Amino acid sequence: MRLLVIEDEDRLSGILKSKLGDVGFTVDIAGSAADASAVLELINYDLAVLDLGLPDGDGLVVLRSARRIGRALPILILTARDAIEDRVAGLNAGADDYLTKPFAMTELIARIKALLRRPGGVLGMTLEAGNGRLDTVGRELTVGENPVRFSRRELAILEQMMRRFGRIVPKAVLEEKLYGIDEEPDSNPIPVHVHHLRRQLEAANASLVIHTIRGVGYILAEKT
Repeated sequence: MRLLVIEDEDRLSGILKSKLGDVGFTVDIAGSAADASAVLELINYDLAVLDLGLPDGDGLVVLRSARRIGRALPILILTARDAIEDRVAGLNAGADDYLTKPFAMTELIARIKALLRRPGGVLGMTLEAGNGRLDTVGRELTVGENPVRFSRRELAILEQMMRRFGRIVPKAVLEEKLYGIDEEPDSNPIPVHVHHLRRQLEAANASLVIHTIRGVGYILAEKT
């Protein structure tokens, strides 16, 4: 899952990127309203965390712009503005939640996960394919009754494939979900991760197989 954090204070944005990364999110940082609006037009994020006091404008402008171009992703405002009028203005502008600074990281993470568990969100369901079950909140795959350990990125790839079970998952979709703007992937990383996934699924006696569609992407299917 890929998040956008819109925050101009470097220390705080670094902490947010680190802590959210620790719980399995890929995080991009935008330090200005202009940068945020630009990347929101280009990238389909799963959620955005938005500061209102940006150096080149009010965060509400970013929020309204995102809604105007049809971006329906959950947006959580994270700001020092704690007046009731500010909360009302943010929610009326299209925000899904509002949290004031200072804040507890555990509460922010819980609120993000709650937004992603809403109907149509990317969390809050157990994905099933063959004899595999993926808990999208606990981030654990079980084959039969046995848990199988994967790296964060391998699990993210498998999740995208399980969400599209039996359908092609383009390689570009996997790259978009796994790597942030400022991350430089290793050479040809997706095939390497898929190779590891295949080996681990085979070792766990999973009834699943990953087919490569050369030049396009991958399909997760049940063994025949």
